[in-house]
Amino acid sequence: MNLEARKIKFVQEFLKLQSEEAISRLEKILRKEKNASDEQTFEPMSQDDLNQRIDTSESDFQNGRFKSSSELLAKYE
Repeated sequence: MNLEARKIKFVQEFLKLQSEEAISRLEKILRKEKNASDEQTFEPMSQDDLNQRIDTSESDFQNGRFKSSSELLAKYE
């Protein structure tokens, strides 16, 4: 059975579940697997990239290309 067929079968079985406890356990496993997957694909930036980003940010600030925290908060209120 290929991966796509296994996924479909799993979802079909999941939809039949009536136990909230079982669903909670499966959600917890899914979150744990997603976090593990995200950590494996993480690639830290190099020191040169970090320094370039700092230089760009400082230049933006000096040239007035920034928003204050109150402006950002107002956008989402």
